[in-house]
Amino acid sequence: MSRPTIGAPTGRRSDPLALVIGATGGIGGALAERLLADGWRVRAAHRDPERARSANTPAGLEWVKADALDACAVTAAADGAEIIVHAVNPPAYRNWAGLQMPMLDSSLAAARASGARLLFPGTVYNYGPDAFPRIGEDAPQTPLTRKGAIRVRMEAALCEAGVRFLIVRAGDFFGPRPGNNWLSQGVVRAGRPVTAVRYPGPLAIRHAWAFLPDVAETFVRLLRTPLADQAMFHMEGHAVTGHELVAGLEAAAGRRLAVKRMPWLALAAVAPFNETLRELQEVRYLWRETVLLDNARLRASLGEEPRTLLVEALRTALAGQGSLPASLIDAA
Repeated sequence: MSRPTIGAPTGRRSDPLALVIGATGGIGGALAERLLADGWRVRAAHRDPERARSANTPAGLEWVKADALDACAVTAAADGAEIIVHAVNPPAYRNWAGLQMPMLDSSLAAARASGARLLFPGTVYNYGPDAFPRIGEDAPQTPLTRKGAIRVRMEAALCEAGVRFLIVRAGDFFGPRPGNNWLSQGVVRAGRPVTAVRYPGPLAIRHAWAFLPDVAETFVRLLRTPLADQAMFHMEGHAVTGHELVAGLEAAAGRRLAVKRMPWLALAAVAPFNETLRELQEVRYLWRETVLLDNARLRASLGEEPRTLLVEALRTALAGQGSLPASLIDAA
């Protein structure tokens, strides 16, 4: 694969082309932005490009009309691409069973037709307690949830499809764009100044968090290295206790925060009538004990893992989800 020059102007026909499916989301937007900065042309597929263009997306994207469920449209959008970023997820965890595999099938069809390498952000949902506390890339995948079983099927489909791929698995995502993540949907309420933290598990237990720009940086750095056709890596991210996360949030917010336990019993009563809450309930087991990812393979390849300071990462995330006063954002 030809490698772009860092800092090169975007949009030149000689630059390598990346297709991003899910550029309006957290990880898709972060990867699109980082690829642009690295000199790639980035084509973004969306069923409504005009609406997507007006959203909070990176400047410089080449928008193309293509529904992620339409394999022919995605294949056409991937013409000439060297990589395809599959970063699309159903909003608010809704209808994973009905949408995830068909959307991935479209990306796989496009990868087969174009010869592009498929980039796939992975999660800890694939794993059950038998893989805890420190999970390696080759750990058994015996998930306890429906979402986990779907993620396992998705990765199996990648392996069976005969395409080149790069999987980077990480902990709970958080970043500048709020979305399907625990920080903005559970721990801190988005859209209002942060005054309290609702933590889902015991504060003394370590948990893996992944700052989205760090995940994007990891993908881009790995693309510069020799890769096997089927490459998988784990990011350690921020492996912190609940106490450490709260301290980071307080430093980012510039104030003391009330700390509350996640009201699991109350959520359980409402969950049968709310799909998002029902899906959050399923992954409660990931908060009951230490869940970390072993990044030895990544460090062997890159030398070190990209990792933004926790307070800086949290401040960026809180600002992006509207949870910091304007005065603090300006001061930063």
